[in-house]
Amino acid sequence: MTAPAMAELRVAHGVTGILHTFNEAGVLNLADVHTAHRITRLGGDESEPVQLALALTVRALRLGSVCIDLNTVGDTAAADGEDPVDITALPWPQPEQWRAACDHSPLVARGTDAPPGRPLRLANDLLYLDRYWHEEDRIRRELRQRAATDPPVDLPRLRSSLDRLFPDADRQRHAAAVSALRAVSVLAGGPGTGKTTTIARLLAVLHDQPGDPPRIALAAPTGKAAARLQEAVQQVTATLTDADRAGITDLHASTLHRLLGRRPGTRTGFRHDRTNRLPYDVVVVDETSMVPLTLMARLLEAVRPDARLILVGDPDQLASVEAGAVLGDLVHAHGTPDLRLESHLREVGAVPAGAEPTINGVVVLDRTWRFGGAIAELARHIRAGDADQVIDVLRRAPDGIEFVDTGTLADRRPTGLDGLRADILSTSRVLTDAARRGDVDAALYGLDTHRLLCAHRRGPYGVSRWTTEIETWLATDPRPSEEDSEWYPGRPLIVTANDYDLGLYNGDTGVVVRDGGGVRAAFARGGAPVLVPPSRLSDVQTVYAMTIHRGQGSQFHRVSLILPPAESPLLTRELLYTAITRARSHVRILGTEDAVRAAVQRPITRASGLRHTLTTAIGGPA
Repeated sequence: MTAPAMAELRVAHGVTGILHTFNEAGVLNLADVHTAHRITRLGGDESEPVQLALALTVRALRLGSVCIDLNTVGDTAAADGEDPVDITALPWPQPEQWRAACDHSPLVARGTDAPPGRPLRLANDLLYLDRYWHEEDRIRRELRQRAATDPPVDLPRLRSSLDRLFPDADRQRHAAAVSALRAVSVLAGGPGTGKTTTIARLLAVLHDQPGDPPRIALAAPTGKAAARLQEAVQQVTATLTDADRAGITDLHASTLHRLLGRRPGTRTGFRHDRTNRLPYDVVVVDETSMVPLTLMARLLEAVRPDARLILVGDPDQLASVEAGAVLGDLVHAHGTPDLRLESHLREVGAVPAGAEPTINGVVVLDRTWRFGGAIAELARHIRAGDADQVIDVLRRAPDGIEFVDTGTLADRRPTGLDGLRADILSTSRVLTDAARRGDVDAALYGLDTHRLLCAHRRGPYGVSRWTTEIETWLATDPRPSEEDSEWYPGRPLIVTANDYDLGLYNGDTGVVVRDGGGVRAAFARGGAPVLVPPSRLSDVQTVYAMTIHRGQGSQFHRVSLILPPAESPLLTRELLYTAITRARSHVRILGTEDAVRAAVQRPITRASGLRHTLTTAIGGPA
């Protein structure tokens, strides 16, 4: 289909005025326009400033923001397409007049005390869809209530267990102490900084407190992340003494949806809520950067007021696909030190030399233990937004870093792909050999040997195109004729929809293996692998390549990354950082220097009112 024809399909017919202008420019899409047109018509206010404000608020949610600022949205909005558009030439309303139009509209609730019932809310100079303002406000209120009191702690006993399990007065000891002393704490840091080690040892610390052993829940947003959390905690606890392992050896992680008790037929309704709280004393949530605003609100409502909630994650990674960036808001919120907490930290010897006072219960681990130096260095420069330093690392190509300047990957047969092809074929052989001999553990290990990541799903830089490319390469290693079936041993799989009966979740990966009973699909689950007959699988695909979003929460020994052109709106700092930190030992970037620079210099900006109103919400008891 030609570009003009595609553009025609994106324009809403029958809609005129300012909505049509912004739709035609690519700032608004069909859903934004039709939603705004319909609601303003039903609500009795079809003035163009209000129509545009509503459409942009809907658009903001679609792109991950919770609200818009009418004073700055004209400077921060951009066209959704890949062709740059001069948005300054569009007829933006004057901010003062725009705000006045919204302030007097019957569609807009004004202030934080106005009752619900209107589609929009203008609060603290930000415009929300009313439902999302209430979700944000629930999180504020829950955090404020939990910060008002400290959980009971035997300080001498805490110091004794910290001395045993965290003998060094470093940030891990500091993080464990903060999590023991506060009802809500945040443990942030990049991959390989020891977050899971800290959590596992922290659980032993909490178990050592007087009273009944704490009931502990481990959870993550996805099945893959939950499996990795469970496996990592089990590996750390296996290194502890028998006394410290007691009570924390049989922990199982689940998805947040399973923890909360998803109700069939609803996306946001759960069995556990404020009227039926979770029965746990400690709730640990890993990969919190992937948790959207609405799910975080449901979690906070469900956790008992006297329970500890420990949020773990990397705020520099991609945020949730849905609206909100709660972990980033928590980590970057301003605040004042909790003097009582600081006193207790000194008493238990958990203040590292030169450490700043703890703000809002947030501790950031910044020492990298897992990565080779080159990947850690590259990640650091990406986080800092220093494109020159990133390019310098790529040009030097230290051990663990490979940059393939492809010119363009849109060519049907691009050059410079020998290394990628070799990794693909090597991984396939490892998978196939292990799967044919029925070695499930080796097959699942081989599955994570190498992974190709793409920013796009479709197009010349997307998963679909590169899956076809890889299948062409693999055709050079023909399988025996008796294995020319859909379920051949060594076929890598990805689950594309949640299956609660099987305990498989969207994004889980596995591999087809042959055992004594025929072929089975094997999935890693922290403990023993889950083996499923192929006949019971419905929503699965072959996974030779995957999007970076799907790869979040996973780790691979080697990662290859296909970068789209610099103009791609998906190319951001967080996307690049997330992709390269999926690699344990080697990362290969295929693209252009222009694309790398564009990614490093383009951070994701998610509008939210949460960060700026958290200071008084979670500062701690007076």
